[in-house]
Amino acid sequence: MQAATVDVVFPCLDEASALPWVLSRVPEGFRSIVVDNGSTDGSPDIAAAHGALVVREARRGFGAAAHAGLEAATAQIVAFCDADSSMDPADLPRVVDPVLAGEADLVLGRRISTSRGAWPLHARIANLELARRLRALTGLPVHDLGPMRAFRRTEALSLGLEDRRSGYPLELFLRAWSAGWRITEVETGYSPRVGRSKVTGTARGTIQAVTDMTRLLREVRETISKETTP
Repeated sequence: MQAATVDVVFPCLDEASALPWVLSRVPEGFRSIVVDNGSTDGSPDIAAAHGALVVREARRGFGAAAHAGLEAATAQIVAFCDADSSMDPADLPRVVDPVLAGEADLVLGRRISTSRGAWPLHARIANLELARRLRALTGLPVHDLGPMRAFRRTEALSLGLEDRRSGYPLELFLRAWSAGWRITEVETGYSPRVGRSKVTGTARGTIQAVTDMTRLLREVRETISKETTP
């Protein structure tokens, strides 16, 4: 069997209702890696039945699941995508292609709502503020730190990512920027998810995400200040 060109990591916690559709939408040449983070609804069995490689990560946290998937990947290019059907895996090529072509080192999927209610207001406001801070810090025209992204596996592993909670995507972005990666974004559709969100769909999850990301931004600013102080 020919090796997949791209490994797609799907962090997963109780996504049994969404997985059949999500995995059926993965393009040819892309291998699905579903990282189960403690599901109780049979998600791992459903993922395996639909041809995905199933990795189990006992330590709870989005970052823990995402990084376990990155470590399990073997393809040169790795993409991340949510497993809740809010993003269509059929959009993955538009995120991956600039990396495959050598035009970018990290491509982010900028979420564009496909229907009303796809993006809760509090989550949208939090994302707008985060994007504003990132533009101010990095000078990059970034508008969204969305869950769909693509990059080279070995380069990502060399970044030394440490966050294992909701700050993982931000740490990846910040460390990539600090390392001089070429970062760009492309538009991807964003639809209402199946089931309840574990992060931005709850007040507790949103507060935790904001706390994690604020801490990371503060640490990066402090590092930059130390590096530029005579």
